[in-house]
Amino acid sequence: MAKGRRLNREPRLQTEPRDGVPDVIDTPEGYRRYCARLRETSGPLAADAERASGFRYGHEDWLVQFKRDGAGIGLLDPVALDAAGVRWNEFNDAVGDATWIIHDASQDLPGFAQIGLEPRALFDTEIAARLLGLHRFGLAAVMEQYLGITLAKEHSAADWSYRPLPRDWRNYAALDVELLIELEQRLSHDLKRQGKDEWARQEFAHTLHEGMLPRPGHPVPWMRISRITSLSRDRQGLAVAKALWQERDRLAQHYDIAPGLLLSDAAIIEAAQKKPRNAREFRAIRSLNERVRIHTGGEQDKMFERYAPIQRAVKPNVWKTVIQEALALRPDQWPSVPAQPADAPNNAPRSMRIWSTRHPERYRRLQAVRQTINQIAEDTRTPAEMIIKPQIIRNLCWMDDPAGGNVAEFLTEQGARPWQVSLVAASVSRVIM
Repeated sequence: MAKGRRLNREPRLQTEPRDGVPDVIDTPEGYRRYCARLRETSGPLAADAERASGFRYGHEDWLVQFKRDGAGIGLLDPVALDAAGVRWNEFNDAVGDATWIIHDASQDLPGFAQIGLEPRALFDTEIAARLLGLHRFGLAAVMEQYLGITLAKEHSAADWSYRPLPRDWRNYAALDVELLIELEQRLSHDLKRQGKDEWARQEFAHTLHEGMLPRPGHPVPWMRISRITSLSRDRQGLAVAKALWQERDRLAQHYDIAPGLLLSDAAIIEAAQKKPRNAREFRAIRSLNERVRIHTGGEQDKMFERYAPIQRAVKPNVWKTVIQEALALRPDQWPSVPAQPADAPNNAPRSMRIWSTRHPERYRRLQAVRQTINQIAEDTRTPAEMIIKPQIIRNLCWMDDPAGGNVAEFLTEQGARPWQVSLVAASVSRVIM
């Protein structure tokens, strides 16, 4: 049983880092001093980042935080430091080949790569927790489980582009890295005890490699509108939605504001469905005529109000003009929902209704393989979705003759790691024969 799981007392609250709440490092001098401290120490590096998602247009990091034993916690302002011309390879050289400890690294690695940070090794505490079969694997839950500590967490949805950062926010950011090194030690112990340390190593390496690659843009960006598929048979509605999305995106980029603060996806869908053709019909769609207001009942409401002047600068007439121009397009100018390429890696449908009603033989095969994967998951006390990505199994079972190929090779080509292939290939092969 995991050491953390033997805890039978109430978790104690940690309200501040043990060495106090650090100031933000936003000058070249402060940056060089912190790099010097890192260079004089050794061991793993706890890391995290904060963005202004939901407030600003981009997804860049507005704060990056680190901790290394002997060097303490550093809260770095990458925007200010970049503007000051710092060289991030000085940080990379100071850290060297240290293992970076990150919780849910796939969220933070792209931002690190954009800045110029270059982790050489990774330990992802979320992946470790999932491999160990924890049902709750958020950072707070894993901390409670393994360290018996609950963190004072109140500003996760803050506008991290705000300056100067209030002390409470700096405290929140520092707590994110305060205990990651101790947590990694406990998780590593259990991974080795369960014989999953090599599994974890492969998962960490894969996550690090993928996370540092440039993120590909969406092939059809406007198709990311929530519930856009509700318009799949309404090509004129798609034209309205596309036009509104493009204008919203242009304005959001110009003003550096989150697109959803100018016009919600729900408003776009409503306008595309109702297609207002005159002033009266346009006014009847309230979401097109009112400023977007987000009420959380907390501190974030004040943050959203900082963007009210920008919201007011974009008049409803902007959306009215866009809609009128879209409705004036000829049918041959209307867009369609793009068809998925036949050779797309995720070409097997997700809908079980399609499988069961149109392809019953493939459905029976899929159910049998799923049962096998679930048994392996139960035997190894590992979540089935960690054993093998569900889409890979769907793709395998969707093939006309999966038994005619090499299952191990197929799984590898689909992106499965060697430990996954070794664990499931033989059993799956027997099922589909």
